[in-house]
Amino acid sequence: MQAIVQDAFGSAELLRLRDIDRPTPGEGEVLVRVHAAGVDPSVWHLMTGRPYIARLSPQIGLRRPRHRVRGWDAAGTVEAVGAKVGGVRPGDEVFGECDGSFAEYACGKGNRLAPKPTSLSFEEAAVLPVSGITALQALAVAQPGPGQRVLVIGASGGVGTYAVQLAVHYGARVTGVCGPDAGDLLRNLGAADVIDYTHEEITARPVRYVFILDAAGNRPLSLLRRVLTARGTVAFVGGENGGPVLGGMDRWARGLVLSAVVSQTFRPVFATVRRQNLLTLKNLAETKAITPIIDRTYSLADAPAAVRHLEKGHPRGKLVITV
Repeated sequence: MQAIVQDAFGSAELLRLRDIDRPTPGEGEVLVRVHAAGVDPSVWHLMTGRPYIARLSPQIGLRRPRHRVRGWDAAGTVEAVGAKVGGVRPGDEVFGECDGSFAEYACGKGNRLAPKPTSLSFEEAAVLPVSGITALQALAVAQPGPGQRVLVIGASGGVGTYAVQLAVHYGARVTGVCGPDAGDLLRNLGAADVIDYTHEEITARPVRYVFILDAAGNRPLSLLRRVLTARGTVAFVGGENGGPVLGGMDRWARGLVLSAVVSQTFRPVFATVRRQNLLTLKNLAETKAITPIIDRTYSLADAPAAVRHLEKGHPRGKLVITV
């Protein structure tokens, strides 16, 4: 089968389309014939091995990538089922997390896959798992309700577009922070207000928010505190704008320490793909509460270009690879 393979940490130039052996599903695993794969920031982290502290994880690898094939998000058709997997059979259309989804076939744990939303194409379903669950779990930290003010920083990105839609679905009044070309997109997703970060800082308005989802990662904690209610919550997502050693982890650590001495809460979100969360997203998609926003579509051979665009192009919504 063909797959996007990487043998060393580094730039997208190290990603190569190669013929490799098709994986075999182990106990508790499902082999998926991949039709589409989402491109999310975790792909960049695994490709570069940054922040360096992440290499201490056995899932990433210290000197070289432990897993050679990139990609996590996937949507496709079940090809084979390993032992001790129930409720799934060959031919089923599924979406979720597969290790090495930038390939014609990939294996995923049975408890990290779910039936594909009937209302979505494979491309739309493929960009839903990691970013959608990240937004879902981030909002669960504070559970904003009807009429409460929510600020989403990085609102036009993959996690941000889902967070805006979910918060609106919960009845919150959402303000999205984005670049100059994404305002209409956010308003169409239900945002009541938009802040163009190139012309206005979040402190320019006399507004305080009960919940802030920070998916941009470059504002001081002191600035976030100024627009947060006395008992408000900030959820940190991602660390692409931090340093090469710790990424955003140093700011997360300072936030956790600060939370212990003030009434406001600062908490990092490490999303975990679970079947129950996938089923929640499936229902939200089928009832039109959320809609995946796709910026661009790439072929499998063009996956390196997709990763480069993710790194430098500030995509609106998600990028997807068709296989």
